[in-house]
Amino acid sequence: MDEPAIDDQAFLQLAIDEAVAGVRAGDGRPFGAVIVRGGAIVVKAHNSVILRNDPTAHAEMEAIRAASRALGTFDLTGCDLYSSCEPCPMCLGATLWSRVDRLFFAANRFDAAAGGFDDAALYDQLAKPMEQRERPKTTRLPLPTLGAPFEAWVERNGRS
Repeated sequence: MDEPAIDDQAFLQLAIDEAVAGVRAGDGRPFGAVIVRGGAIVVKAHNSVILRNDPTAHAEMEAIRAASRALGTFDLTGCDLYSSCEPCPMCLGATLWSRVDRLFFAANRFDAAAGGFDDAALYDQLAKPMEQRERPKTTRLPLPTLGAPFEAWVERNGRS
């Protein structure tokens, strides 16, 4: 694996600085993210769960949303994401869906746990079959119309 470039370290430091700024502003929890394309910063964001009363307003989610708006696309191919901390399962999923090229993070999940942010319960739940998950209690109800949204998609987009 290639060594991170000095620019990568500088962009990651900006994500850490953004996390600190968010905490000092009282906006959210201690997490920051930066999205870069072609060596230029597209967006900087910090966790704003508290500010927005939104449990999905993690730094990476805020950065992905803002970058998608700024670039006019949900496909962030060609972009890099720098996060002050290892993304939680939700943010990792969003990172994968956004198709960023590279992800860099500083603190890992164990560093976060030492700071009072422990995602272990999330990872434990995801590892279980859905019927055994404790929260939320998950039940599949396969209605006869379950395929209707996909059929509408294929019909609208001419795919088969």
